[in-house]
Amino acid sequence: MKQLLTVLAFAIFSFSAHAQLKEIPKQNIPPDYGYIVKIGQQMPEIEMVLTDGTKVTDDDLKGKVVMLQFTASWCSVCRKEMPHIENEIWLKHKNNSEFALYGIDMDEPLEKVKKFAEDMEITYPLALDPGAEIFYTFAAKGAGVTRNVIIDKNGKIVYMTRLFKKDEFNEMKEVIDLLLK
Repeated sequence: MKQLLTVLAFAIFSFSAHAQLKEIPKQNIPPDYGYIVKIGQQMPEIEMVLTDGTKVTDDDLKGKVVMLQFTASWCSVCRKEMPHIENEIWLKHKNNSEFALYGIDMDEPLEKVKKFAEDMEITYPLALDPGAEIFYTFAAKGAGVTRNVIIDKNGKIVYMTRLFKKDEFNEMKEVIDLLLK
C-alpha cells in the first residue's frame, strides 16, 4: 500500500509540475535539427491540399494555434510519434475552434497517404506535399522528416521539435495548452 501511495504521489507531482507551464520556453534549436525557419518568425505562406481535397492556406490558420506535423509513411519515428499526437493532442483539442493540426506528408501520392492514415489509425487531417515544397519551406534540403512546428494565434512560430523525444513532446503539449488558455 505504501508503494502505491508513493507512486500515486509521484504521479500527481509529475502531473502538476507539467501543468504549471506559465510561459513559452525559450528554445535554442540545434543546427542539426535542420530548420531554416526560426522561433519568433512569422509562419511562411503555405497552401495545402488535404486528402479529402480541401485546400488550406496560411490565411485559414490566422487566429488559431496551429500544429504542423511533418511526416511520411516510410518514417519509423513518425509512426512511433503519430499515435501520441492522435491520443494526446488531437483528441484533446479537435473540437476547439481555436486549434488546428495538420500532418503534412512528404512527397507521397494521395492513395498512399490515405492508407498511411488508415494504417496508423489517426483521424487528424493529412495534407499532401508534392515535391516536399511545404517541408522545404521549413527545413533544409536533406533534413529528416520527423518534426513539429507550433504556431501561435498571431502566426508566429513559437516551438519546434525534431524526432520523437518524450520530454520535448510533453513540453510541446504544454505549449499548446498554454497558447489555448
